[in-house]
Amino acid sequence: MTTPQRLESGIPAQVSRTAAERFGIIERPDLTFTPAIARETEHLYERVKQFIPAFEWPVYAPYVHAINRIKKERGAVILAHNYQTPDIFHCVADIVGDSLQLARDATKVDSEIIIQCGVHFMAETSKLLNPDKTVLIPDGKAGCSLSESITGADVRLLKERYPGVPVVTYVNTSADVKAETDICCTSSNVLAVVESLESDTVLCIPDEYLAMNVAKQTKKKILTWKGHCEVHERFTAAELLAYKEADPSIEIIGHPECHPDVIAVCDFAGSTSGMINYVKDKRPARVLLVTECSMASNIQAEVTGVDFIKPCNLCPHMKRITLPKILDSLLFMTEEVLVDPAIAGRARLAVERMVNLKQ
Repeated sequence: MTTPQRLESGIPAQVSRTAAERFGIIERPDLTFTPAIARETEHLYERVKQFIPAFEWPVYAPYVHAINRIKKERGAVILAHNYQTPDIFHCVADIVGDSLQLARDATKVDSEIIIQCGVHFMAETSKLLNPDKTVLIPDGKAGCSLSESITGADVRLLKERYPGVPVVTYVNTSADVKAETDICCTSSNVLAVVESLESDTVLCIPDEYLAMNVAKQTKKKILTWKGHCEVHERFTAAELLAYKEADPSIEIIGHPECHPDVIAVCDFAGSTSGMINYVKDKRPARVLLVTECSMASNIQAEVTGVDFIKPCNLCPHMKRITLPKILDSLLFMTEEVLVDPAIAGRARLAVERMVNLKQ
């Protein structure tokens, strides 16, 4: 885990002038570690002490304390994806979960300010579902290899090539892509979404491996696109079989963004939430999570008696979100996420169809 670095005072160049004028700019707090801060953050350190050495906590604690204080002053809520580091996930987040859970919970938020600790498409999704709220992302460069593998223009060409075929788009896409979509999906509800459509043929884009894995579970013909998650595509079946050979007691749990050959050697495959529930319900003695490794740390903080084996693949985009950047986001109202009104309505409809789908 990267220790947060102290930032120099000053207003970042990317300050949203509209949001800053509306909510004001707060002066940067003193980030000195004091006995008072130690006492007030002690219960939070208990959640993450197995990941953050005691000698490093004095660097983390002032940021955690300041963020939790200022978010209350702002009336802001912090949403954090499961791939965020434990200091963010367990110490400052108000709502945590996978893409579907965060999309649903975003519609229930009363706060006027949403801080999205994830990647850009997630912040866009929150904005689509909360058009009148201010949605901020601590680092606007937090992208996604999968999202960037396809554009709205690409989808329009696919629709020309396959006229009348419904388009199911993974939520890991830009608003521009969602606007060309019939309905969105996540890894946890993709099968339900595909089965909800009357057509015998479905375009399931952009994650090729997710589409290939769902094709094995449905009688419908699934058309794919060659988009991949740079974290999950790096896992191989040979790598996992080597772990199994070394210790047959290990239970391997895979994410459906992995290649079908990888899923074939897993003891269980499921969405982010499905993987978490499996570990919490089954409590395997030793488990290997085939996904972004911060998620294993976040589960490990909540589950006792489970030994986590971590073939660690970090998402470089998720790791752009840090405590100092979250603090800046709260202080200076950076970086505001806006969606072009010309596409927002159509994109919102695709997301709402997913969120409202009965499962």
